[in-house]
Amino acid sequence: MPKMTVKDIEVKEERVLVRVDFNVPMNHEGAITDDTRIRASMPTIKYLLSQRSRIILCSHLGRPDGKVVKELSLAPAGVRLSELLKMPVETLNDCIGQQVEAAVSNMRGGTIVLLENLRFHPQEEANEPEFAKKLSSLADVYVDDAFGSCHRSHASIVGIARYLPAVSGLLLEKELTTLSRLTGNPERPFAVMIGGAKVATKLGLLDNILPKIDSLLFGGGMEATFIKSQGFGIGASAVENDQIDHVLKLKIKVKSAGVRLLFPTDLIIAQKLEAGSPFRIVSIDQIPEGWLIADVGPETIKAFTRELNRSRTVFWNGPLGVFEIPDFAKGTRSMAAALAELNATTVIGGGSTAEAVVEMGLADKMSFVSTGGGASLELLQGKVLPGVAVLKDA
Repeated sequence: MPKMTVKDIEVKEERVLVRVDFNVPMNHEGAITDDTRIRASMPTIKYLLSQRSRIILCSHLGRPDGKVVKELSLAPAGVRLSELLKMPVETLNDCIGQQVEAAVSNMRGGTIVLLENLRFHPQEEANEPEFAKKLSSLADVYVDDAFGSCHRSHASIVGIARYLPAVSGLLLEKELTTLSRLTGNPERPFAVMIGGAKVATKLGLLDNILPKIDSLLFGGGMEATFIKSQGFGIGASAVENDQIDHVLKLKIKVKSAGVRLLFPTDLIIAQKLEAGSPFRIVSIDQIPEGWLIADVGPETIKAFTRELNRSRTVFWNGPLGVFEIPDFAKGTRSMAAALAELNATTVIGGGSTAEAVVEMGLADKMSFVSTGGGASLELLQGKVLPGVAVLKDA
């Protein structure tokens, strides 16, 4: 069911509480290293500014476990947003309480404040009703633009909708529309490329999307489980032994669905998953004891690139290697470069895959880069996201 958006309700001069996802990566000096999520919120914020709304932004950052952690303050995000908008954005010292209420009551139309990290309060993740009520008392309308958190039943995501009219922001609307097309009627051939560490988190997605796709490509840390399912050794690589039966069943399903299945045929293996560690190229049946799978090999890159080149729609979630280390980044970087050249719909499924694409400067070459890794996977599994379910139906 389509949801109402911020453009479907009256927000002129109103106090609008916007749940954004400013959970941005930061370095040890407290500087933001990737502002993609802040930039992604701009269409909604700019629309509200055009309506002279009084905009109250709220977000989490990291995992402070219900305590105030200075290093996880949202103040740097407020500074960055201020730079992008070329206007003042004040970060308050808390997200509830008398000082916050006073600051909000003094707001004029067309101004913005950013509340401090919601997760400094344990009641946020516990979806405590009184905490949601206090947040809602700051505003007249609630707008959810935090797709990356919509799979969480937290106070600022679902609890607040009990007390305020709740609608979608423009980013959330775009995420839902784009990802839903993949399970609707995507242009064929449709390729899905899956990487990352764990098979278990991807099986639901594959079950739901399998009837729609033409080829399925696997890489990343989960390779170890697939290789072991074929009876080969995996050295010292981590393996999900409890998923081997599921992998074998998946292979049968894929074959019966007529989907082309591509596994790595060669790999980069290393003695340690760290910079400067000795590494070499081997076929998948030649991993020695004590060595670790670090990336896909050159022959696999060629095969995967050929398959992608014949596709009209591609969904990619999960890096193919330990891309944070240059020696083990070639697989992920090669796939990103290949997708950037395609005349096709290319959708990047958030998380570390999105980070890799952004770091390479290729985000603008993709059709869509999702801001939510876990949320995008759950949506494509056919699950109803709690944060979407509570929004008003269109």
